[in-house]
Amino acid sequence: MKSTLELKKELIDASRDAVVELIKVAKEKIITDDKDIPVDLAADRLKNAAAAKKLAINDAFEILQRIDQEEEILKNGENDKSKSGGFAERRANRAV
Repeated sequence: MKSTLELKKELIDASRDAVVELIKVAKEKIITDDKDIPVDLAADRLKNAAAAKKLAINDAFEILQRIDQEEEILKNGENDKSKSGGFAERRANRAV
C-alpha cells in the first residue's frame, strides 16, 4: 500500500497532466471554416466555446495554485493534521 506522501506526489503529477489538457482546450480554435453551420447555431456555438475556454483557463489556474500549495506543504514537511482546528478550519485557512 502506498503512503500518503507517495499518493500526494502522484496526485500532483496527475494534476499537472490535467492542466496540460486544459491548456489544449484553451488553445483550441473557436472559429472554423465550416460553411455548413447556420448563423444562429454558429453564434450559439461561439458562446458555448468561449464559456468552455474560460472555465478551462480558470480551472487550470486553480489547479496550479493548489499544486503550489501542496508542494510547499511537502517541501516544508508540514502535516495538515498538526495544524490547529478541524477539517473546516483548515479548509477555511487555505481559502484565504
